[in-house]
Amino acid sequence: MNVLVAAGTTLGDLQRRPLLDPVDQRILVCHALGIGRTALITQSERALSAEEAGRVSELLQRRANGEPVAYIVGRREFFGLDFETTPAVLIPRPDTELLVELALQRLPPRGRVLDMGTGSGAIAVAVAHGRPDAVVTALDVSEEALAVAARNAQRNGAHVRFLLSDWFGAVQGEQFDLIVSNPPYIAQGDRHLAQGDLRFEPSGALTDFADGLSALRTIVAGAQARLAPGAWLLMEHGYDQSEAVRGLLSADGYTEVQSWRDLAGIERVSGGRAR
Repeated sequence: MNVLVAAGTTLGDLQRRPLLDPVDQRILVCHALGIGRTALITQSERALSAEEAGRVSELLQRRANGEPVAYIVGRREFFGLDFETTPAVLIPRPDTELLVELALQRLPPRGRVLDMGTGSGAIAVAVAHGRPDAVVTALDVSEEALAVAARNAQRNGAHVRFLLSDWFGAVQGEQFDLIVSNPPYIAQGDRHLAQGDLRFEPSGALTDFADGLSALRTIVAGAQARLAPGAWLLMEHGYDQSEAVRGLLSADGYTEVQSWRDLAGIERVSGGRAR
């Protein structure tokens, strides 16, 4: 699909005859022109110059080619906060806000939190922002992702310790009052990896290149030794993995094992308490 906005096109014309999804187009037009949503209405008769039309066309074409809006504009809102979003990290999604809500409910005063596979830092930063008393540590195996996450912490005034680590490697001997993770859980070869926004996101943050449960197994097995007695382990997983994840937790001796549903009614997070 070729997208071209001609010079002289007005903002009103773009809204009346959207070339793409109207919401995506609104966001991209505002970003290209450096204006807010209100200006699209109040300046509806504004005609685009050739240079402005070119900028708008370029961004709309990138979206028409499938590139995620969050990568085009370089940001995404999550849990009411503003996050820098680059192709080095997964795009924060509303489904993951459930994990943050559950974490905040189960975090004791001045609790120590570990976020494994932090990516953009969305979970760690949201928890640290909501609970300034908490001591939050976030791990990732990607230096690029950690750089993005550190900027997001600064951007949102959150204090988080970021460590380069392959799972628990950098926190040997440490203990936490809560461990959270949104690990790679899509099975290798899953058709969704070749569809939509997932085509542009880092594959190592999406899939474990195995059955979709290997990262979850690693976390479940390693967390017991690093959780305070009775502390919670909470993990996001795939739409059809809740039963399997509960099984992993129960087999490793976690108590109060359960799953929680997201806004779509899908069991999206499972967890349990350490022995």
